[in-house]
Amino acid sequence: MKKVACQYAIVRFAPFVETGEFANVGILMMAPQDRFFGFKLETRRFGRITRFFEELDRKHYLKALRRVQAELERVHEVLKAHGFDRRRKFNDVEFAQRMFAEIIRPRESTVRFGEPRVVLTENPAQKLQELFGYYVERNFVTRQYREALLEKGVRRWLIDAHVADRFQPQTVGDETFHMNFPFVEQLEDTPIKIIKPLDLAQEEPRRIIERGGIWEIRLRELRKRERLPEQVLFAVAGPERPSKARKSAFRDAVCRLEDADIEVVDAKDRRRIIEFAEAAVAD
Repeated sequence: MKKVACQYAIVRFAPFVETGEFANVGILMMAPQDRFFGFKLETRRFGRITRFFEELDRKHYLKALRRVQAELERVHEVLKAHGFDRRRKFNDVEFAQRMFAEIIRPRESTVRFGEPRVVLTENPAQKLQELFGYYVERNFVTRQYREALLEKGVRRWLIDAHVADRFQPQTVGDETFHMNFPFVEQLEDTPIKIIKPLDLAQEEPRRIIERGGIWEIRLRELRKRERLPEQVLFAVAGPERPSKARKSAFRDAVCRLEDADIEVVDAKDRRRIIEFAEAAVAD
């Protein structure tokens, strides 16, 4: 299929002019040659927005988004009258481009549009959904991505405490069963201490429990093979939106890890993580 050039802009919610802070809340896209005009706004899962702007009443956010939605729907009707309705033979591409430029023009308003961008795609509607997922729903933030950020934070703390050179990424185990850990201290090629950041911020409570259970099994297996050092610390990040079910699942996962005879601390507990890293290993 032929690829179509699409213009798009990120819709941003910026309620406080004084700070200049904003959150991505939607995507506006247009492909004039293909007579495509589409947008998607975050009007359902807005908890992230109201948590970021704590002083803000959610009604203010929803009212602002509905106002923008109504305006974009009106613009779409205007574009249909100038050729975006495929039943019409004439398509006024220049008019559509001027309309897009006017919509995203910088304004001092609660909802604004980012700078125009261009993307090539065979399916504009599908690409709109993909862009919304990336910029608004942040679907690129995988568990691996979050754990990489946790590891980066711990590594920075170890550097500040001047003990980072004692810890290196290392495979722990034997030929039959082994696991990779980001922070392992060794003595004569034998692991003596492990620090493992672990993300338990999954949305589904079931996945939180499963994640804790998987690591409990891994730790027990390493210990059974006498490959796990006595000093192991897991720096754990819990759910960002701790509902009752997520809290219960998180406690369950932490208990599973503790049952495997390791120390579990909050991933934000800088003091305890550094204390663990600095402490001398008992003979």
